[in-house]
Amino acid sequence: MTNKISSIINGTRLFERLMELAKIGKKGDTGVERLVLSSEDDKAQELVTSWMEEAGMSVRVDHFGNLIGRKEGRDKNLPTVMIGSHIDTVPNGGRFDGTIGVLGGIEVVQTLKEANVVHDNPIEVVAFCDEEGTRFADGFFGSRGMIGHVESKDLEAKDENGLSREEALASFREGIDVQRRDESIRKPDDVKLFLEMHIEQGPFLEKRDLPVGIVEGIAGPVWGKVQKIGEAGHAGTVPMNMRRDPLAGAAEVIASIEAICKQDTTGTLVGTVGKIEAHPGGRNVIPDSVEFSLDLRDVDLQKRENALNRIEESIASICKDRGLTGILERTLSIDPVLCSGQIIESLQEGSSSLGLEAPLMISGAGHDAMFMEKITRMGMVFVRCKNGISHNPAEWAEKEDIVAGTALLYEVIRRNI
Repeated sequence: MTNKISSIINGTRLFERLMELAKIGKKGDTGVERLVLSSEDDKAQELVTSWMEEAGMSVRVDHFGNLIGRKEGRDKNLPTVMIGSHIDTVPNGGRFDGTIGVLGGIEVVQTLKEANVVHDNPIEVVAFCDEEGTRFADGFFGSRGMIGHVESKDLEAKDENGLSREEALASFREGIDVQRRDESIRKPDDVKLFLEMHIEQGPFLEKRDLPVGIVEGIAGPVWGKVQKIGEAGHAGTVPMNMRRDPLAGAAEVIASIEAICKQDTTGTLVGTVGKIEAHPGGRNVIPDSVEFSLDLRDVDLQKRENALNRIEESIASICKDRGLTGILERTLSIDPVLCSGQIIESLQEGSSSLGLEAPLMISGAGHDAMFMEKITRMGMVFVRCKNGISHNPAEWAEKEDIVAGTALLYEVIRRNI
C-alpha cells in the first residue's frame, strides 16, 4: 500500500468496523448469516446507521427497505453522487461480500467530512435491501425497487415460513409502506453516478498479484430449467438398448453444455448445472423424468443467446436419438450491462494517481450496480479476495486491499462532487 493511500483512508477504523459488523449473525469462527429483514439484519442496520451519522449523514429507510445515508452538498437540487452495496448475506456466508462496499462508502464520506472538503453535489451511501435473494428466492430487490422494477409478485413472494415480503417489510421498520413505493423510485435526473466496491469473488486479481481491479461490464445471466421425460423401468430387467433413460440423456446434455461454453475463446461465456433431480429416485429404478437447472452467463448478449440456441439444439438432438421428450424453460433473463466509459476513465486516472495498477476486468456475478445502470452512469471497483472464495466462511480480503479500493472510490467521488 502506497503512502498516499494510507494517508487518505483510515484503514484501521474501516477494518475494525468490518469485523464488528461481522459479529452480527456470526456462525462458527468466521461465518456470518444475516438474512434480509431478520433480527440480525435489524441489528446490522442500527450499527451501520450509527456509522453513517458519525460520518455526517442523515439516515432514512425507503419503502423498499433500503438504508440510505445522505450528506448534503452546497446545492440540494443537484443530482446525488451515490455509493452502494449490501449487508445481507447468504446462509453461512462470509464477512466481506457486500459489506466492504457499504462501509467503504461510509469511510469515503467520513474522510471528506474530516478533511473539510466542500462539495456541491449531495452524496448518498446505500445498503440495498435483499441483494442476495436467499429468503424470498429472488435477489436485488432494493436496487430493482429503486429504479422502479418491482412488481406485485415480488411483494407477494413468501419465505419458507409463509411470510410474504410485504409483511416482512411492514414489520421490519415503522414507516415502510410498499403501497407508497412510488415515492422511493429514483429518476435519472436524481443520480449523477453510482459506484459500487465489492470483493471480486474470483481468482483473477490474486493470480496477477494485484489489489484492485476496474470492472468493464457485468455478465447477464439466463436461468433455465431443463426437463427430460423418458420411461421408468426395472434396473435389472430392461436391456440397455431398449431403455429410454432421461438421466443418461441429461448427462449427455450437461456434457454438451460444458463443451459449448469451452469453445468460447474469450473465456467470458460460462455455463453451470448446479441442481439435478431424478424421479422417482429409486436406486433400482430407471427414472421416468429428470429435471436440472441451467445458469448461462456472458457479457456479450448475442454470444449468450447463440450459446443458448446451441444448447436447445443439443437437447433436441439427444432427445431424438434416445426417444425422450425435452423441454428448456427460461426462468430468468437479465441482460449484461457495460460500465460507463467516463467512470472507467476516471477510475483509471485515480488508479494512476494512487500508484495502483488496476486492470480492466469482467464481473461474472450480478451486482446491484447492474440495475442502477438503468438510470445513471455506473462503475465498479473489485477488491482481491483469497483464493477467489466467496459466499463461504473462508471468504477473506486483506485490509490493505480494501483500503486501496476505498481510496480509489474516494478519488473518483472527490472529482465528481
